[in-house]
Formats: sequence, structure tokens, C-alpha cells
Amino acid sequence: MPRVERAVAAALVCGALLFGAQRQAHAQGNTLGFAVIADALTRPADEAPVRRMLDAIGRDGSIAFIVYDGNLKGGGEPCRDGVYQSRHDVLDASRTPLVLLLGQHDWADCSGAHAGAYDPVERLDFVRQLFFADANALGQGPLTLSRESDVARFRTFREIVRWQARGIAFIGLNVPSPNNHYLTAGGRNGEFEDRAVATTFWLEHAAESARRSEMRALVVILQGDPDFSRYERRERFAWLRFSHSNQPRDGFLELKRSLVKAAETFRGPVIVIHGTDAPEPNGFHIDQPVRNDKGLIVTNLTRVAIAFRKPQSQWLEVQSDPQWRPPFRLRVRDVKETRAHEPVAPPSEAPAQSSTPYVPYPDAYPTPSSAPQPTLPASLPPALPRNDLPESLPAPPSMPLPASDLPPILTPPQSSPAPSLSPQSLPPIYPVPAAPANAVGK
Repeated sequence: MPRVERAVAAALVCGALLFGAQRQAHAQGNTLGFAVIADALTRPADEAPVRRMLDAIGRDGSIAFIVYDGNLKGGGEPCRDGVYQSRHDVLDASRTPLVLLLGQHDWADCSGAHAGAYDPVERLDFVRQLFFADANALGQGPLTLSRESDVARFRTFREIVRWQARGIAFIGLNVPSPNNHYLTAGGRNGEFEDRAVATTFWLEHAAESARRSEMRALVVILQGDPDFSRYERRERFAWLRFSHSNQPRDGFLELKRSLVKAAETFRGPVIVIHGTDAPEPNGFHIDQPVRNDKGLIVTNLTRVAIAFRKPQSQWLEVQSDPQWRPPFRLRVRDVKETRAHEPVAPPSEAPAQSSTPYVPYPDAYPTPSSAPQPTLPASLPPALPRNDLPESLPAPPSMPLPASDLPPILTPPQSSPAPSLSPQSLPPIYPVPAAPANAVGK
């Protein structure tokens, strides 16, 4: 081969290799991984294993940040300042940035005798000052959050946050169980009502901002279980009825309506992650239980309910890439069972299948024959006033956002007796089988 032809061939080979390397780097740059832990700190003896779990997650280079989804203290622990300070030191020592969301035991049930008979509102204010003093997340790594307290009207709500990473918008809320701290005592339920208005404002504005910014997904994380099976439709003339329902007032009513509106506004995949008291053998459950005012399933909103068997050593790993179908994959990782970290799945390929068939939650999607019929109470409380979204609210801080196309909205089947296992019929989350999955640490 002449020298000129050899030079041209070498240049073509080098160019092809460079192009392949650039494509691989671009694909890796689009991948985002984050961890979710919850209910891990219930007593002083839990602090040491949680430190080890945080350290193990910190050694995983694919995890960008950690979300602690509520309950940094146990229900039987007193709500003393020293308990909060000790837990602050544990979480703030994390190598990976850590976003703390508040739960039931952190403030809502501090009025109980077992918790020291504190004023929950006073404890909430103390927690806000201790954990959310500035815009930075906890941990040693940098992650700047946009707090709702940046808006003058909601100056006290430091714990309600949002941020962006790799084209995904994240929202963290203060929605505790049970029943979102709705009190049945007479008079104005001031704490609940003010926080419900703030939550509605934040969700609606975040969804509109994510739509305008062409985010590829919206992830909402909260601690309380909103009880999506409880469906209440708006009725124009409900106030004319004289009968009274024996069912207590739904403290999550405004939240569920705001989630429906956010999904309709954003139109892309909306993922809602929250804790649950129901036992989950796999550590989490995936379904699409949210209905709109017409009683139809909101097909672009997917719920992930987490309930770890061993919260001090288990965490939920979520990986996302716009080239994957579905674009989200998740699994529970166990620190004690790990020897080496393995990628969740290579980009642009179907999820790896185990040797035995894996059926992710066959009963995840209700069918016309098995779906529970909505129950309509005789009367509903008046909806809280809507707040117009200002144009001057600062945009949420973000990590580097590579350009990527919006993934299609994946919807579950509505007429087949059982959900199909093809990627096109699954929601935008694929549960990776737990058997072949390894976690970080030794």
C-alpha cells in the first residue's frame, strides 16, 4: 500500500476511534445516578452503621447525590436539641452531597409524651435553622439547592427545595405521615394550611419551569404516603349536600391535585418517590395509581413506594439515561452483601435479564376489571386558594446539563388482563432484578 494511502487509512481509523470515544463519553455524561435512603436513624445505635452506609455510597463514583427521605430520628426518641445535633453531624459527614427531607418523627409527632411533649411547630422551626441554614445541601460535596424561602411570601419554608441534574428536575417536599399533619381540632389549622399553600405553589411553579427548560423528567420526593387509592373528585355543588362523611379529612388532598396538575403541565415522565408502612419484599413498589378528576389514570406519573427491610444498610439506587428505554432503572443495594460495584446497565441497550424470568410487579397496573372504583364523599372541604406563579422566581441551581432529546412518555396497558413485559408498555422505570445486582462496599 502506498504511503499516502496508509496515512489516509490511519487517519480514518483514528477518526473512527475518536468518534466512538466521544460518543461513549457523551453517553456516560448523560447518565445520572442518585441514592435514596430513609428511616435509617431511629436510635443512637444506628449512627455507626449509617456512617458506614454513607461512606460506602460515597465510594461509588456513579452516585451524584443522596436523598435522605425523612425520619432522622425514631418515633420513640425525644425531640431534644442534642438528638438533632448528633444526627446533623452524621449526615453532614457524608462524602456525597445529601439532601435532607423531613418526615413524621422529625417534627410532626413531637407533641406525644414519648417524644417529650414538644410543640411541633417550634421543633420544625428549630430543625429548619439547624439543617437548612443556607442554600447548600448537607455533606462534603458541593450541591446548591433552590429553597422556597427564597420567595418572600414563603420565607419560613427552608426545607422545601428543588434542583436540577443531567436534565432532570428534582423537587423535595415537607409532607409527613400520617395525613400530612392535618389536625382535627376546631379553628384554623394554620401550620397545615400554610404549608399546603406553599407546597401547591412550589409544585406548580417547578412543573412549569421544567416544561419551559425542556427537562426530560420531573422527580418529586416526599416522606408521607399520600394514599393514592383514596380518590376524591371535585364536585361543583358538594356544599349543597347535608350528609356528612365519616371518613376523616384527607390531608393529602391538595397535594394529589397539585401532582395531577404538575403532570398535565409538564407532560413528560413524572416520578413520585415516598415512604410507606406497607411491607415490600423487594424493598420498593412501582405502580401508577394517580387519577385525575375524570377518574382516569395519569399515565405519565409513576409512583415508587419504598420500605427497606434493613434501613441501616439498604438504599435505593436510581440510574437514568435518555438513551435507555425505559429511561429510569432502580434497585435496592445492600452494603453488607457487596464486594464490588457493577454498572446498572450499559447505555443504549436493553436491561440485562437474569437466567430466570423476572416479572416486575404483575399487579402494578389496575385493569378495568380489577381497578378500584373511586369513592366520592358527600362533601369536600373547599380547595385552598391558588397562588399565581411569578415570573421573577430565580431558576433552580443545576449540575452540568448535556443536551439530550426528551424521552417518549411510556404508558402502561389499559385493556390487557396482565401488563406486558416489553419496554414499550412499562412505566419510565425499570426494576433491575435484585439477584445479580451488587452494591458498594465490602
